[in-house]
Amino acid sequence: MPELPEDADAGVGVAALVLVLFEEELLQETARKKKSRAAKQKTFFIKGLRNKFQIVNESIAGFAMLFRLVSLKIRLSQNKLNSPMPQTNPRSAQSLARRLGLFDATMLVMGGIIGTGIFMNPYVVAQRVHTPALVLGAWLVGGCIALMGGFIWAELADRMPTAGGQYAYLRDAYHPLVSFLYGWVLLLVIQTGGMAAVTVTFSRYFLELTGWHAGEWQIALVALTVLTVINCMGVRAGGTVQSGLMVLKIAAIALLVFAGAFLVHGHVQWKPALDQPVSGGLFSSFGAAMVPVVFAFGGWHTATFASAEMKDPRRDLPRALIIGVIAVALLYTSVNYVCVRALGIPTLEITSTPASAVMRMALGQRGATIIALAIAISTLGFLSQSVLTAPRVYFAMAKDRLFFRQLAWVHPQTQAPVLAIAIQSVWTMVILLTGSYDKILNYVTSMDVLFWALTAGALFILRQRNATRSAFSMPGHPYTTSLFCMVCLAVVGNTLYRFPENTLIGFAILVAGVPMYYIWRRTLRA
Repeated sequence: MPELPEDADAGVGVAALVLVLFEEELLQETARKKKSRAAKQKTFFIKGLRNKFQIVNESIAGFAMLFRLVSLKIRLSQNKLNSPMPQTNPRSAQSLARRLGLFDATMLVMGGIIGTGIFMNPYVVAQRVHTPALVLGAWLVGGCIALMGGFIWAELADRMPTAGGQYAYLRDAYHPLVSFLYGWVLLLVIQTGGMAAVTVTFSRYFLELTGWHAGEWQIALVALTVLTVINCMGVRAGGTVQSGLMVLKIAAIALLVFAGAFLVHGHVQWKPALDQPVSGGLFSSFGAAMVPVVFAFGGWHTATFASAEMKDPRRDLPRALIIGVIAVALLYTSVNYVCVRALGIPTLEITSTPASAVMRMALGQRGATIIALAIAISTLGFLSQSVLTAPRVYFAMAKDRLFFRQLAWVHPQTQAPVLAIAIQSVWTMVILLTGSYDKILNYVTSMDVLFWALTAGALFILRQRNATRSAFSMPGHPYTTSLFCMVCLAVVGNTLYRFPENTLIGFAILVAGVPMYYIWRRTLRA
């Protein structure tokens, strides 16, 4: 109960003193007249006065309390007027800002896919399958897998336009444990390991272009810090930077395709179509070739992480997924065609920088410089997209009370989950400085593709729960969805067969998340 003002206590004391003196006087008068009628009347009068004084005292105390409450309310009103924070209810204060449109969403989808893989991985594929038909076939299959995934995620996004995207699909279809494990490996392995490797790649090309004498780790830390600060300024600032970098990436890839197709003389030998007879060995080799392809095509699903910040996620996100994946598939197939055409399979197998080689053949050293700049921009754009999207998963985990609750805090002015963004960047810096990102990349693909299969399987469950037809239904479901799941599981199984040590390390990290989930839940209950 609030304390009374000092003047109220003083008023009560004076009233009590007057009451005591008056009682003594009346008692003496009563003793002199010895039980007279007047004494009885005065005694009755004393009791009446005592009741009146009690009423007065209580009134004084009540007015004092009222004064205290009014003063407190005035001070709270002044604090609200002087506060820079917007006066919203607690639930809305923790909401994310919806400021991304269809173009931004499409750039997020494409930016999540296009990193450095398209500039490097063609030679890895050529080392595992040795004919143009198989090399281009691997990239076409990868594009089909990504397109099926885009359609599946489009329907999931239409059914569940909530924060966290893929994390939310896994949580609602299966169990919070499954979604927690996804966020667990996303933070520890998938997202941060890839970000560390991409950041180092950017710093290498940046130093090569500028000629600065600095450590790769210094440039990497500066780039990561700058992008982190930009994204903490709000999703609009981060989305604008991401979209601008994505447009530059598209222009650079288009220049590479044009130069390879029209400025370099070459041809493609389509025969023989296969480098070995149809057998288990052929399928295993083709599966091994699919690993770098799938890695290069991966990332379309990360755009769903930011669905809660899109103006109309049910309309824009499914369209962005389909448009973005188709556009990237066309770009990737075109790049690999010009690499095969310009270099030939034997040369492509031993050329670790095929894009630079094609541009050097087309435009000389100037072309090599242009493609180096394009790769630097591409890596920076991929890093920007990663800083923007993945922290929304950790934000959703914290909202579900499955992670540090502080990560659910949204800055009142920028409406960005700044703590979730910061923890991802800090862990990326730790991986970067310890130099362990090369090892992590060896088992990123198996973990990522495993959760693709689980997420696609969620569509069966969600359709069974709600049979209402979605505006962006997966064509050919359930057959196409089942095919996507089987292909993903086949890639995981082949990766386990071909690279058992690295894949088992990834699974060990995944399994380690199970006791962490129950420890976390027990801690929260306590």
